[in-house]
Amino acid sequence: MQALTHQFIDNRWIASRGERRLPVTDPYHDAPIAEVTAGAAEDVDAAVAAARRALPAWRALGGEARGAYLDALAEALAARRDELEALSSRNNGKPRAEAAQDLADAIACYRHYAGEARALDARQGEPVATGEADLVSRRYQDPAGVAGLITPWNFPLVSSAWKLAPALAAGCTVVFKPSEVTPLPEQALAEIALAIELPPGVLNLVHGDGQRVGAPLTAHPGIDKLSFTGSNPVGEAVMAAAAKGTRGVSLELGGKSPILVTEDADLELAAELVLAGFCYNAGQMCSATSRLLVHEAIADELHARLDAAIAELVAGDPLDAATTLGPLVNAAQRDRVEGYLAAAEAEGLAPTTAERVLLPDHGHFVAPRVYRDVSTDSRLWREEIFGPVLCARSVRDDDEAVALANDSDFGLAATVVAGDPARAAALASRLTAGNVWCNTYQVAPPGLGWGGMKASGIGRELGRAGLEAYLETRYVTLPA
Repeated sequence: MQALTHQFIDNRWIASRGERRLPVTDPYHDAPIAEVTAGAAEDVDAAVAAARRALPAWRALGGEARGAYLDALAEALAARRDELEALSSRNNGKPRAEAAQDLADAIACYRHYAGEARALDARQGEPVATGEADLVSRRYQDPAGVAGLITPWNFPLVSSAWKLAPALAAGCTVVFKPSEVTPLPEQALAEIALAIELPPGVLNLVHGDGQRVGAPLTAHPGIDKLSFTGSNPVGEAVMAAAAKGTRGVSLELGGKSPILVTEDADLELAAELVLAGFCYNAGQMCSATSRLLVHEAIADELHARLDAAIAELVAGDPLDAATTLGPLVNAAQRDRVEGYLAAAEAEGLAPTTAERVLLPDHGHFVAPRVYRDVSTDSRLWREEIFGPVLCARSVRDDDEAVALANDSDFGLAATVVAGDPARAAALASRLTAGNVWCNTYQVAPPGLGWGGMKASGIGRELGRAGLEAYLETRYVTLPA
């Protein structure tokens, strides 16, 4: 059993100052596969000190050289593809095909920001119109400093790439805390940093839990920029910590996203997109489209197709190529989802799909549930469940669909399925969501931005906005 009891600080493996250990489990076999240190504030202190020492030289290195390191990181991940896909499936529980997509996305992200690092050099000192005849100005963008990055367990290697790649491209040095639930795939990033000879202190990886590592990291005065992905309660705590010292903060938080299906939609496509929207990664997605708003004229037929599609899911070993539905990540997450199923029963809601998927006799599985005619006051309708649970309502027209879709505390994502592309685009323009997909699966190419409105977070990841989250802008203005 692997023991992750050392922290990666200043390109050295250093025994954690924390003595407590946390189990790392295989959610399919429900068995421990490793243990990870719970960490300590002293580990954070050492990592921040290393990052601060490395910052001047990394900042001065230039975008061309930083881009070369990012390209090397991408190549190293690609070289370990089989190993990392299997490790992610085993640690997280997601089917191997989903783990493969995750790794491909991570590699693409590092390659994209390698290009952005180089382009950043070319943009430095670009002229900016002042509106004054006797003044000229040029714009420069400088790294924000030392970045503290905290990622969740649902998309190992992907969430970290979305933060690490732009931070390093911008010239920031990093203290990275991956989730203690899925530390095994992320450990590879430290190993790769050594293999590609990334300068000491540029990337520091500190294992541990929220209390012993997360809280000290967010409160540390040596951190200039914080980026967090996770739950809303923890995000609020991160934001409060960032307020002291007036430090920059980016938050990617929860969602309760809608999927709208119009009466002219392709029903086969609609069923596919609805299923993927709440069952991919066993529903453990902040962008899960777990509220279905379907036109009443086609509601029964769509639900029949959806029930049939759910019946074809194969729950099993994530490493088995036939598996299309994996377990939830751990017992705590399974219990959380089952708590919502109990709440549904108490509300008088009956699922249409409870017995359609044969589950293994072990592992943290939850069968997909679809509830029809769910009240908008229901906890299941309004709260993020993070499991394979879909709430549905039939609507009379587009106006009702949009009103119900926007009636949420969250605004991260949405999907529109409509036969007329112009109609789909028009509906998308009315939705309060940071990302809207029309007649397609949820995709997040690195060149596009990612982030939400309302309680779904602050700031954007990916795209040019993701880079600028780690930059500070400086204008130099002179007489003409």
